[in-house]
Amino acid sequence: MLTTLIISGCSICYELIISALSSFLKGDSVLQYSVTIGIYMSAMGLGSYLSKFVKSNLFNYFVGVEIGVGVIGGLSTLILFLANIYLVCYQIIMYLVILTIGIFVGMEIPILTRIIENDENNLRVTISSIFSFDYIGGLIGSIAFPLLLLPHLGYFCTAFLTGSLNIVTALIIILKYKEKIRHYNEILCLTLTLLGMLLIGTICSENVSKFVEEGLYQDKVIYVKQTKYQHIVLTRHRDDLRLFINGNVQFSSQDEYRYHEALVHLAMTKAEKKENILILGGGDGLAAREILKYDEVKKITLVDLDKEIIHVCCENALISNLNNHSLTDPKMEVINDDAYKFLINNKLKYDVIIIDLPDPNNEALNKLYTNIFYRLCKKSMTEQGVMAVQSTSPYYATEAFWCIHHTIASEGFHVLPYHLEVPSFGDWGFNLATFQEMDTQFDFCVPTRFLTKERCQTLFAFAKDERPEEEININTLTKPILMKYYGDADKKWR
Repeated sequence: MLTTLIISGCSICYELIISALSSFLKGDSVLQYSVTIGIYMSAMGLGSYLSKFVKSNLFNYFVGVEIGVGVIGGLSTLILFLANIYLVCYQIIMYLVILTIGIFVGMEIPILTRIIENDENNLRVTISSIFSFDYIGGLIGSIAFPLLLLPHLGYFCTAFLTGSLNIVTALIIILKYKEKIRHYNEILCLTLTLLGMLLIGTICSENVSKFVEEGLYQDKVIYVKQTKYQHIVLTRHRDDLRLFINGNVQFSSQDEYRYHEALVHLAMTKAEKKENILILGGGDGLAAREILKYDEVKKITLVDLDKEIIHVCCENALISNLNNHSLTDPKMEVINDDAYKFLINNKLKYDVIIIDLPDPNNEALNKLYTNIFYRLCKKSMTEQGVMAVQSTSPYYATEAFWCIHHTIASEGFHVLPYHLEVPSFGDWGFNLATFQEMDTQFDFCVPTRFLTKERCQTLFAFAKDERPEEEININTLTKPILMKYYGDADKKWR
């Protein structure tokens, strides 16, 4: 029954690896998980059907199936990454990988059941035992992948290790039933060779990862970290330092000041008081750097879910120099928590709230762009408070930008949309929200590199192609329409 436990856990891991990796590479996690699960289950059904044509040499067939699963599954991450870099038909390659693994997995249990039935001659006990261990193995795999394997080992090591376990299962059968294995020596030699190759891949997975990362990013990769929540990559080309999270650029050191000045200083200028500031997201410390230019600021509370991004932006000298060591400033309090959960439990009132979150490309982030989220922000603001929200691009994701705008306004805010050109991002948009009506006059009292009083007037003008052609719905928890708007834009420009 040990073999059943192993193969079931491995099967779930392959399903999760492909789903998570496709979400990382292509976005729209709901679609990727749904398609992967659907094709995988159908392929398993096909594999189960095909197993009926296996009438003899059950041990050889089972060993062959495990070798097939182990090799294709173990190489699945490498195959998909390379397909994404060098081929335009990533989806077709993904479907083929899912189908192949699924068919092999679908053949495992039927063949194994017949092997155990012939060996123990008790079908009732055989069926109940196999399915019990199959479900337990599935539970182990589904828990181990998000909590242990992916955060600590990453995609490549997890895939290689999981593939090795399938080969180990084949080896167990070969050694235990050597008298029933045809061409025993040849098969044993092949199995050991493949196991050795996958184990070498497991050990050298960091080198493989670095090689592939170089193909994904134009510049030299100087730091890679897979955390519990996201994939962090830091690249450098001459003086241009770039931070990527899940493949999406978060900033370029060449022009990030444009983005962060626009995000922070319009809100800070409109705020009557600037003593108590809340930043949701912004783990790179760059928004905090701009806020610390104001002497009136007494305390900044920064809420970011992933403590690893805080650690990187504190400890990496290149980033900490860029953010002027803002994350370790005495005025700074860093809280590693989900922004939504933090607001639910928060009892304080803030003069300014800066929302510097990644774009809403998955369910977890979409929650932070809903009407309920902005309602919670409203409860955490003083009566004269001001809120600035990163709102994606009004040009590249027009419907998504205006959906965010209307969703904020639906909670009783007076909202001013504005945008500017950030060379590494393109045309980028924000929303400024208060409880009172605002004008568009701004006079800055701190040093800036981009913003001027005169330049601000142009930020609030939108071209015809930056406005939606049809009515836009607001984003709610029960109807996350923003994900559709954003997903449609993502498909259009990829």
